[in-house]
Amino acid sequence: MQPTPHARYTKIAANGVPLTPWQGPWACVLDRKLNVLWEVKTDNESIHDGYWTYSWFLHEKGQENFGDCYFESQRCDTQDLIERTNIQTLCGQNNWRLPTEQELASLIQSPSRPGRAHIADDYFSYINQGDYWTSQSDSRLSRQFKHLKLGAKAINFHSGTVNALPYRNAAFVILVSSLTKTHPLSQFSSRDNSIKQK
Repeated sequence: MQPTPHARYTKIAANGVPLTPWQGPWACVLDRKLNVLWEVKTDNESIHDGYWTYSWFLHEKGQENFGDCYFESQRCDTQDLIERTNIQTLCGQNNWRLPTEQELASLIQSPSRPGRAHIADDYFSYINQGDYWTSQSDSRLSRQFKHLKLGAKAINFHSGTVNALPYRNAAFVILVSSLTKTHPLSQFSSRDNSIKQK
């Protein structure tokens, strides 16, 4: 029995072409609710490998090169992934960025089976147990990180929680890209964009 189309998500090939639910491979997910494309992680050691981690660094704020990946001569940060993905024009887009807290949290849903991630894992592959960075910075840290004062927000898809982490922490990333009105995929998007980018 073939899967039915998802009410919110559509698989998108690396060249930007929409796929049916049973087709692959796909490099992005079209989110018709938010009118955005989401990066899909891989396990092929490319820049989109789901096991690479990144420190939070953006526009000279945060901590450079405290993550772990093989595509940089030094260690990795979020700006490295953003810049390389935009150069690559993944799925035809060159405006990839970190998602807002609201955007990323909107992906949280009940797991498909006990022990699975709180996300649509038939669309979002290779989601690890750990935190995923958002664009929300200047968040006050608490408990064992209190002495570091400020960090950025991250979401854990295995616990379904939002945490404030030090910029230097190595966490995972799923990038997002806003569709313009002239983008060919915008015709597939819902008019109900209830969660806007800040």
